[in-house]
Amino acid sequence: MTALSTPQSCEELLARMVSFETVNETMGGPAGGESHLAAHLEALATAWGLSTRRCPAGSTTGNFNLLVTTPPRPGAEWLLFESHLDTVSTDGMTVPPLQLTIAGEKLHARGACDTKGSGAAMLWALRDFATEAGRTRNAGIIFSIDEEALMSGAQAFAATQLRDFPQLRGIIVGEPTGLRPVVAHNGALRWRTITRGVAAHSANPTKGQSAISAMCRVIAALETKFIPLANRDFPLTGRAAASINVIRGGSAANIIPDYCEISCDRRLVPGETAAQVLAERDAALAGLAVEHDSQYLAPPLAPGSSAALHAWMQPAFAAAGLDGTAVGAPYATNASHYAAGGAPVLVLGPGDIAQAHTKDEWLDRRELARATALYGALMRLPV
Repeated sequence: MTALSTPQSCEELLARMVSFETVNETMGGPAGGESHLAAHLEALATAWGLSTRRCPAGSTTGNFNLLVTTPPRPGAEWLLFESHLDTVSTDGMTVPPLQLTIAGEKLHARGACDTKGSGAAMLWALRDFATEAGRTRNAGIIFSIDEEALMSGAQAFAATQLRDFPQLRGIIVGEPTGLRPVVAHNGALRWRTITRGVAAHSANPTKGQSAISAMCRVIAALETKFIPLANRDFPLTGRAAASINVIRGGSAANIIPDYCEISCDRRLVPGETAAQVLAERDAALAGLAVEHDSQYLAPPLAPGSSAALHAWMQPAFAAAGLDGTAVGAPYATNASHYAAGGAPVLVLGPGDIAQAHTKDEWLDRRELARATALYGALMRLPV
């Protein structure tokens, strides 16, 4: 198979996509891995007569968001789709991670479900849609980077390129939702908390101050005064959550540690804000000597940002015999960054979140076909 050979089906396109190692760099993936897949998709799209654009995403390793569109028609409405290029680690997988393996109706590979399946279905649908002479709208796909870590690709697109689409019907974000329209989801707020001490030889501990002992007091305060406050519920997305998930400290068994850190995760339900949660954290830690850094926020997605888009999509669900009832999700996606940028947005894709990130990640090939047909039907809905 040469670099520019043409896939003959959506499944072949998916096989092509999973063959590229795009494990997120923060999870041990190769530098620039996503850019190699993006360049390949760029070449395929160009060969199919589609328009492409590389969108800078602030990456130091040359990664970029790839925008693939129908040849633009001035003044026509836009409908955008989005799928991220990166995956989680392949460590411990029991199926070949970079080879699409078919077992009955299951398509196995890393990223088959999350979320190269969505991306393949979107691109195959766009390829067919672009050949129609009577198109009344423009359509395109954002292939974004770094969703699995910092969502930097979505943030960059929302801050820069999103303004290029003033006549935007909305953005359909591909994630494994079982082809149910997710109109709301929780957000994620993460940070690192640091305690410092004074190093000394463990033969005379009184000469030092243990950063680990200080951190024990911090953890106790968080677990008794902060984590219990994560008790708010939202009807579609469930309950808020908070947890301490990483701890690092000390350098040797005979040295009093002068440094300790923890990494914390707080899931926000729609209606909660980062400022509110951080104020609760700081109140819980009042009087303790701590530092905080590495703050990251994926805002919650409130259902108001997708109400009109969801209503407009209903005829496509009905025609396909699919349930178009709005649902929510407890996880975070790129959709919240597009919504924060002012775009109507909704999450919709083949597969189940329970099949993603697993040792034998898989996608039902029948659902891949249904997704391709549904995405194409959305492109063809009346303006």
